[in-house]
Amino acid sequence: MPSFDLVSSLDMGELKNVVNMANKQISGRYDFKGSKCAIELKGEQEMEIIAETESRIEAAMQILFGNMSKRNLGLKCLDVQKVEPTGHQMYKLKIILNSGINKDKAKIINKAIKDSKIKVSSQYLDEKIRISGKKIDDLQKTFQMLRSHKELEIDVKMENMKS
Repeated sequence: MPSFDLVSSLDMGELKNVVNMANKQISGRYDFKGSKCAIELKGEQEMEIIAETESRIEAAMQILFGNMSKRNLGLKCLDVQKVEPTGHQMYKLKIILNSGINKDKAKIINKAIKDSKIKVSSQYLDEKIRISGKKIDDLQKTFQMLRSHKELEIDVKMENMKS
């Protein structure tokens, strides 16, 4: 019986490339000349943007988001916090990286699958959802429906497709 795993995660290798590209763009831009502005990855769960003004943080965030969308990294996996002053006339913006499907999101996904009347079954397995059905076309329809679902506020990927 064909099946696939529905997961929500960021490719950390791609994310490191995006952060490096964004830092290069920031260092080369005219409006950032002579200022201290940087994007840093703090482990697997967190990212920080540090700059001298809030407007430069906003500009750096737009550069980061633009590079992420070019590399097909989902922006829905990011939880952007408030800009905070850090002292020494600097500001920082903390961005939390969300990965995995929690139980609340799994309930929304399972309800959406049942409401769609597509002949597939789903089960929640440790931060991912296994969806199985008799036809591969039904699985693909289900995946497309979930990607465009409005209540689902996470990026989902298809992994481990078995036919």
